[in-house]
Amino acid sequence: MAKRIEHDILIIGSGAAGLSAAIHLAPNAKVGVLSKGPLTAASTYYAQGGVAAVLNEHDSIDSHIQDTLVAGGGLCREPAVRFTVENGPEAIQWLIEQGVRFDQETDSTGHTEYHLTKEGGHSHRRVIHAADATGLAISKTLIKGAKSLENISLYESHVAIDLVTTRKLGLEGNHVLGAYVLNLADGTVETHCAKFVILATGGASKSYLYTSNPDVATGDGIAMAWRAGCRVANMEFNQFHPTCLYHPDARSFLITEAVRGEGGYLRLPNGQRFMDKFDERGELAPRDIVARAIDHEMKRLGVDCLYLDISHKPEDFIQDHFPTVYEKCLTLGIDITKEPIPIVPAAHYTCGGVLTNLQGKTDVDGLYAIGETASTGLHGANRMASNSLLECLVFAISASNDIRTKLSHRVCDLELPDWDETQVTDSDEDVVISHNWDELRRFMWDYVGIVRTDKRLLRAKHRVKMLRKEILEFYSNYKVSNDLIELRNLALVSELIIRSALKRKESRGLHFTLDYPEQLEKASDTVLDPQQPFKD
Repeated sequence: MAKRIEHDILIIGSGAAGLSAAIHLAPNAKVGVLSKGPLTAASTYYAQGGVAAVLNEHDSIDSHIQDTLVAGGGLCREPAVRFTVENGPEAIQWLIEQGVRFDQETDSTGHTEYHLTKEGGHSHRRVIHAADATGLAISKTLIKGAKSLENISLYESHVAIDLVTTRKLGLEGNHVLGAYVLNLADGTVETHCAKFVILATGGASKSYLYTSNPDVATGDGIAMAWRAGCRVANMEFNQFHPTCLYHPDARSFLITEAVRGEGGYLRLPNGQRFMDKFDERGELAPRDIVARAIDHEMKRLGVDCLYLDISHKPEDFIQDHFPTVYEKCLTLGIDITKEPIPIVPAAHYTCGGVLTNLQGKTDVDGLYAIGETASTGLHGANRMASNSLLECLVFAISASNDIRTKLSHRVCDLELPDWDETQVTDSDEDVVISHNWDELRRFMWDYVGIVRTDKRLLRAKHRVKMLRKEILEFYSNYKVSNDLIELRNLALVSELIIRSALKRKESRGLHFTLDYPEQLEKASDTVLDPQQPFKD
């Protein structure tokens, strides 16, 4: 008989959002946390820059709100922005209490305070950080905290396949009941029952050929939520980080935005700076503008990369502020204190996601989505730097508080059916998975990238429909594997991205199309509903 595990709350994802929620809920409930690999297998672990919050007297809540609204291209939901920003300082204080050691500095009078850096789109220094490895510091602290709490059960190398809901079981309403989960250690499928489920699986940047994200960023939460009946919003807004390291031996290594925040210059191969031609803010323009500028110059010149140069700063300054970047580049023969860093844009952040309210609630009763998986209204058409970790923390607290008020009123007494493998066999054609994976990511990069056209998007829609049909046939006939689960989710989320992009007849924020280069006067969300079949 298949293994069955009972939780009060099941959290899918082990990044900042998932682990923060687990720690907040642990005093009141039994919590299970699923991680696709080790607990560090999350985008949080690789985040360099920091967390944006109003933390000193020179800054203000209204300023942070205004900067976020401007970066969001008119599409942010202002209540969500205000909610996030106002709760930011408290979330940072909670992290400090958990043990995260953010960088501090002492002035000439001997006064010590946290060092804040400035990143693109921000009008003040408000990014608190731990050198250039903030995500690592947060991740390690939260993992340590979660492991210390008796009520939290951590399941590494466990991949969620799909959510179980009353609707899927043919019952009344649409309530989440748990999830089917593949245990990678023994290949069995477990049934995890829960009163509440929180999706904290991150984004879907692995849809693209070039990405700064770890391999786990395959849109699992968005895909599972869609199949469970949740609407998704603004999936066309894929943020491409302007500066990923370009080197044959460097895989998905990000050059933090703080390098530009601390005075780094973007240069052409001949050493000339170019950002002033595209925006008066130069290197500190928002990421969408910087990424498009780099993409434009690379295509204009026919070159494989451009350069980010911080070598004009003192050597000690560079090594103190960017030790991770310095050491990584040095291992590849690049001394950033003496020479520029070769860079290219790469898919970095999914601004859209599962539609939620300010408590992280989705359209399915008992199902919550937080972090990059969710569309809260904070980011709009473009995410401002270092607002992402802030969103993870604030909405982890908000969702936990909401769940806590409902715990005693919810029972889970249904006997969930076991995963049925009686009609499938072991695959002897896994080459199909790898081939489809490569094809999907390549046409997403070519047709649904930084600059789009309707013709390219229609080509992509045609290809993704065919791919999804092939993947469904494979999924229906063979036993599930991690690669198959991820491919199935990526293909679905890619179609949601493509269809969302086709619906937007303007250029706004991260969505830039040559067919509609102007921005419409009125901003509106792109919302897709699984209850309304696609019309082709």
